[in-house]
Amino acid sequence: MDFLVIGSSLGCLLYMLATLAVVSRLFHPTGPNNRLVLSLAFSAILIHTALLFSQQTLNFNLPNVVSLVSLTITIVVTLVALKSKVNLLLPVVYGFTGLWQLVTIFLPPIDSIQLVSDKFILLSHISLALVAYSILIIATLFAFQVTYINVKLKSKNIAAVAHLPPLMQVEKQLFIILTLGTVILLISEIIGFIFLEGFLAKENAHKTVLSLLALTIYSVILWGHFVKGWRGHRVLVLMLSASGLLTLAYFGSRFVKEFIL
Repeated sequence: MDFLVIGSSLGCLLYMLATLAVVSRLFHPTGPNNRLVLSLAFSAILIHTALLFSQQTLNFNLPNVVSLVSLTITIVVTLVALKSKVNLLLPVVYGFTGLWQLVTIFLPPIDSIQLVSDKFILLSHISLALVAYSILIIATLFAFQVTYINVKLKSKNIAAVAHLPPLMQVEKQLFIILTLGTVILLISEIIGFIFLEGFLAKENAHKTVLSLLALTIYSVILWGHFVKGWRGHRVLVLMLSASGLLTLAYFGSRFVKEFIL
């Protein structure tokens, strides 16, 4: 077996063990064994990173982009877990990233899509877009956690949230992350409009329109929260809508081109 198969298999195993370590003690009074969970997660992250950057050239085909985004999200959430209780997010993040490591083993060969590194503006636009996407997906996961805690508190089920941080703390973190992601996404769009030729061309129109719609919804959520006091299910539904549009913008056409056509 080659390095990719061995590394992806081992990475998947470690991510899944980390997921199991969280889920098996999710509602335990003392919560999961953080030392065990984080040790497994950091080991998986090291292998994942080595796999991703073992290539000698930048490769922006769909599997690599998904792997890069999932790695970014995993690193950020794991670092947050060092100081904050994000037990509800960890199984989702580790589970998805681990499964994707497994999926990459069975994907058919895909042509390499290289990006010339001296195209600084284009590289900046793509990098900011991927960073923004990762941050905004993390914000969406936080929105799920806020909704879960809120529902359990309203139903007087205190035991279900005893292992989780206070509702107001998680909500504050959510809107800090959402603000950061929205600002970075806005900068990425501005760079595209001003400096990139073909940003509004027919072949890129769907991506531009969908990403602008997502940016608008994220901005409306921030306005609604800070001006109108929006929170709870309304924020979650809008976050899911915006994240869905952004996912379609970044990955929809790539999936069709690389796997269907």
